[in-house]
Amino acid sequence: MTSPITTERILLALVTTVFVLMLLLFGFLFWFALPVFINTETPVLSLIWMPEQGQYGILSMIVGSGLIGLIALTLAFPIAVGIAGFCLLNRYQKMAVWIRRVIRLMAGIPTVVYGIAAVFLLVPLLRETFRGGSGFCLLAAAVMVVLLILPVMVMMLDTHCRPLANQIRLASASMGFTDTQTVLYLVLPNATKAMASAALLGFSRAIGDTLLPLMLAGNAPQLADSVFDSVRTLTAHIGLVLATENGSAAYNSLFAAGLLLLAISVTVTLLIRKMEHAQCDARKGDAE
Repeated sequence: MTSPITTERILLALVTTVFVLMLLLFGFLFWFALPVFINTETPVLSLIWMPEQGQYGILSMIVGSGLIGLIALTLAFPIAVGIAGFCLLNRYQKMAVWIRRVIRLMAGIPTVVYGIAAVFLLVPLLRETFRGGSGFCLLAAAVMVVLLILPVMVMMLDTHCRPLANQIRLASASMGFTDTQTVLYLVLPNATKAMASAALLGFSRAIGDTLLPLMLAGNAPQLADSVFDSVRTLTAHIGLVLATENGSAAYNSLFAAGLLLLAISVTVTLLIRKMEHAQCDARKGDAE
């Protein structure tokens, strides 16, 4: 048997290795992105992306990523909370079992399947209904990203809320609360940190996806005036430039985009971990 001391050393070595690899990745991206950021002739943090004229600004792509993430989160969050709350109601437990199975199934569907379905179903619908362009737009990408982040958010909320509901259900029933009142007034108000963690995780997943924005957003490097305009995200920009450029100034903009995406991802992960630790500390305090 492996001794506890040996196990601790192995875990410490693994954590140290991951930490060093993350530092090396940050250092690599920072080293190659720094000349791009300090270049005053072709500033990378500008709104103009015109490689033929020496303009390599990726600011519009940062805005595009943020818009898709925020719109998708705004649409997905209330749906996720509603599904998680519905699955806690006792009288719908048989239906809740099937809902959880469907959610887990959705989490395993490849992103490209969502993209192909949207190209042939959602995009023509938007084009014919609103007559506002080609249908490849900000709204099309955001709607499909909702399907991508919804299972993750629902599973995270369900993991936190279900034990809490089981813990307080008998006490709430003895006080005269109905099942619905227990969920609305006791469970969900005590799951705000889990909601915040789910929202952060959903937003991180939304801005980190590549295929859906690449296939559906139109890939126009511009600021959108409406949800029916085409946009380009940082992830789609990386995919497009990698496929068409090598060693040019446009290619160098990839390092700036990668550094920004990595910084956002690490920041969101640290915030989620901080909230999870706060939840654990709160539970320990309640137990004591």
